[in-house]
Amino acid sequence: MHDYSRLFKDYAYRAFLWLYTEPQRLAAEWREHANRRSILMILFGGGAALILYMFSLAPPLDFPTGKLVSVPEGSTAAEVATLLQEQGVVRQKESFRAAVIILGRDKGVRAGDYLFKEPKDVISIARAITTGAYGLEPLRIRIPEGATTRSMAKLYAAQLQRFDAEKFLKKAQSDEGFLFPDTYFFLPNATEDTVITAMRQNFDSHIETLVGDITKSGRPLRDIVIMASILEKEAHNYTDRQMIAGVLWRRIKIGMALQVDAAFLYSLGYTTFDLTKADLANKDDPYNTYAHKGLPPGAIGSPSMSSMKAAVNPIDRGYLFYLADSTHTTHYSKTYEEHLRLKALYLGT
Repeated sequence: MHDYSRLFKDYAYRAFLWLYTEPQRLAAEWREHANRRSILMILFGGGAALILYMFSLAPPLDFPTGKLVSVPEGSTAAEVATLLQEQGVVRQKESFRAAVIILGRDKGVRAGDYLFKEPKDVISIARAITTGAYGLEPLRIRIPEGATTRSMAKLYAAQLQRFDAEKFLKKAQSDEGFLFPDTYFFLPNATEDTVITAMRQNFDSHIETLVGDITKSGRPLRDIVIMASILEKEAHNYTDRQMIAGVLWRRIKIGMALQVDAAFLYSLGYTTFDLTKADLANKDDPYNTYAHKGLPPGAIGSPSMSSMKAAVNPIDRGYLFYLADSTHTTHYSKTYEEHLRLKALYLGT
């Protein structure tokens, strides 16, 4: 009987111990497996999210950074989605449409030109195009004094993506000299028409201060502009421009050819040192101020206000010749003999 009692107590103790420890062991195993399941779920979920982002939401590798993206007027969200995929802005058009719906703006998109300075995910693209966040900031473009329409076309075409250089040259040809040289701020989608209008309005605004003097001079505005464009190339300070204006207006008055080399730079594209006798004798060149008397048919660049004022207010001291030495100092003479003497003295020719 005694042995059965010990055996019973032993089994009872083991049963109690099992009931006490087994739940703890099972709980520990559950926690261990739960941690593993959580890690697996996190890894799986993260992997799925990464795949979703890479193939649907992330910017395409050829994202058009810094290039204008145009959304036509009246386009639907579906049409814009297709356009954006074709231009490499989004990876999948379906992702863009879903993003538009998620943002609660599925009723429409904002037409216009958009510019993204860095690659954007599809959510950011959808937000921008449905709210009209165009990302356009004015560009600072400086047009130097004396610039021709040809040089302007190159400067603008290098920065304005909607600017057509050839169309600009055709439209601006008649406005040579009347497009004011200045610092301009244009949006990246500015066209040649926008540029011409702004530059011509700037010219008109500046010329108002000279209207009285131009009227007193008795010369038409176009002649003043042409003369000023020559002065811009011939001298670097206001006084010399006035003096040279006096020389050139006097030459025109007495029927003497201007013989200004700067005009060749406009028509032929090269300077005094490259001119040949054939160039000087070529009557087919309308800008040849050796072969043709009077002003050239048009301005040879866009003059500054300094040159405009000098053209209107010349200083005429009876000089007919001038030359600039190596230090850019201008020397004047009344006779050809005196001019040759100064030329030999200062230029060694």
